[in-house]
Amino acid sequence: MKTILGKKLGMTQIFTDAGEVVPVTVIEAGPETVTQIKTVETDGYNAVQVGFEDTKPHRVNKPMTGHFAKNDIPVKKHLAEFRVEEGETYEIGQTITVADFEEGMKLDVTGTSKGKGTQGEIKRHGHRRGPMTHGSKHKRLPGGKAGASYPGRVFKGNKESGRMGRDTVTVQNVVLVKVIEDRNLMLIKGAVPGNKGGLVRIQSAVKGQDK
Repeated sequence: MKTILGKKLGMTQIFTDAGEVVPVTVIEAGPETVTQIKTVETDGYNAVQVGFEDTKPHRVNKPMTGHFAKNDIPVKKHLAEFRVEEGETYEIGQTITVADFEEGMKLDVTGTSKGKGTQGEIKRHGHRRGPMTHGSKHKRLPGGKAGASYPGRVFKGNKESGRMGRDTVTVQNVVLVKVIEDRNLMLIKGAVPGNKGGLVRIQSAVKGQDK
């Protein structure tokens, strides 16, 4: 399955030949290097490990330094792996670029959503309170939870206040509108999770590719 790592640069818009405006997310994707080939015999499954974005050698520990030096590959900041489909072949040191993706294909993009800290249940879950009547001054407060000294917290799974954001989110079946090979850029229709500069994982859509 075609997979590439990239950095979210932000959003803009482009115009089609028909004059329609298309909002797109700009992602600087790759180039990434194949750093390890995993097989059933050695690891119990077939996969390819890839590295993205060069970094200084002193920023990784000694085991990782040896991992890269073993195959004479520059030290990478990010590592990821993806399963290999039947018929796909890769070699250690091989470079994967945006040129391996075709315009118009559908993609699944995974990123880490923006962290919003601790939020109330209205913002976090969209709960709606009634109008502020009869002198009430608690329009956005959750009200009593019937807890004094115990439990003194929100039980896991309850739709109440708590940490919001900073979750792994995948948007499915977004369209690759344009590929700019010389700048390693991919223009993807619509929004992609994460902050500007955040790491994203782009792969061929698992479902709906032929629709």
